[in-house]
Amino acid sequence: MENLMGLLRIHVQRGVNLAVRDVVSSDPYVVVRMGKQKLKTRVIKKNINPEWNDDLTLSIADPSLPVKITVYDRDTFSLDDKMGDAEFDIAPFIEAVKMRLGGLPSGTIIKKIQPSRENCLSEESCISWSNGKVVQDMFLRLRNVECGEVELQLQWIDVPGSRGL
Repeated sequence: MENLMGLLRIHVQRGVNLAVRDVVSSDPYVVVRMGKQKLKTRVIKKNINPEWNDDLTLSIADPSLPVKITVYDRDTFSLDDKMGDAEFDIAPFIEAVKMRLGGLPSGTIIKKIQPSRENCLSEESCISWSNGKVVQDMFLRLRNVECGEVELQLQWIDVPGSRGL
């Protein structure tokens, strides 16, 4: 607990145009990893455009570690098939949270992050003030696969008694 800075809530919204790994579709789920932490969404059966809307929460002690996501196809009688992966840096998001902004109109954009070779963004990602909180919306292009993107939203949760930001 002494190294804990706070919690990062990752809202895994949906997958778009994911790869087909079964005969005509896939049964996708997402695994989120950061350091030694590993979290999973639920499986959406027979859907290459799944709507997970799952909230996964990571404990943040070292904000320099990347967050890695991997999409898998659930298989019953064999190992689950990989359907691509991506990673992202939470440092720009943490910097925006550290600004301790308040009283901004909901929807105010704090920072924009452009897609580049150094990140997996498929389009511009905005860090904004929404309903009294700093959030970051992102579309990640999956690597090591023929197609697919995953839409996420980040939100910071302060933890009483943690070292904070």
